[in-house]
Amino acid sequence: MDISITRRVLLAAAFAFFTGPGFSQADAPVIAAAANMQFAVIEIAESFTAETGMQVRLSFGSTGNLSRQISEGAPFELLLAADDATPLLLDRAGLTRDAGRIYALGRIVLVAPNGSSLDPSEGLDGVRALLDAGGITRFAIANPDHAPFGIAARAALMSQGLWEDLQPVLVLGENVSQAAQFALSGNAEGGIIAYSLARAPEVAARGTYALIPEDWHEPLRQRMVLLNGAGEVAAAFYAYMNTPAAREIMQRYGFVLPQGE
Repeated sequence: MDISITRRVLLAAAFAFFTGPGFSQADAPVIAAAANMQFAVIEIAESFTAETGMQVRLSFGSTGNLSRQISEGAPFELLLAADDATPLLLDRAGLTRDAGRIYALGRIVLVAPNGSSLDPSEGLDGVRALLDAGGITRFAIANPDHAPFGIAARAALMSQGLWEDLQPVLVLGENVSQAAQFALSGNAEGGIIAYSLARAPEVAARGTYALIPEDWHEPLRQRMVLLNGAGEVAAAFYAYMNTPAAREIMQRYGFVLPQGE
């Protein structure tokens, strides 16, 4: 999904999941961003444009799918991944300027739409009780085959002995944003999504959430890398991610930030 940095349009689009290119600007570099970054990076890009006069385009998706597109020659200049491993693999393949750096640590949450019989404050014990009572018909996570937040969700469910039992009702989103859409649509009792998405007002208005203990899954260390051929604007945006303005936005969306970088 390719969108330009116009706040009113972007914030509406971010949870509507539209796929059209209608607002792109041909001379602006394309930043590939993991789906959990959707709301935060829109605000950061708006702030970047306001401060520098430079513009970027944003393309959101699962980290695995974005990596595949990069390997196939997609014209991205910067990748904001949801994990640590994928950018390092791209670097070893000779597709990046260098190994980049960790820019955030993500978290996952249990979420339920308004009116659901699932109460996130009861944690995965509540999921177990409702599942045993036959009260869960659909439960959404991102696809763990290519989405780091899906991998984390699967690990958390496995740690609590729920993964196999949830298989008949599991709904997989192509990325964590789509998983959030499924979980909060009213057609599911809930799901596991990114904390950063749950913190967005547009999402929070649709349901309730509770953090999942971080030791139930591997850390979601998010790395960013400049890709080969990255230009001045992409490099400036990479640097801007470490400014106080960008870090304040990231913290507001619940990200834990690396220190001293």
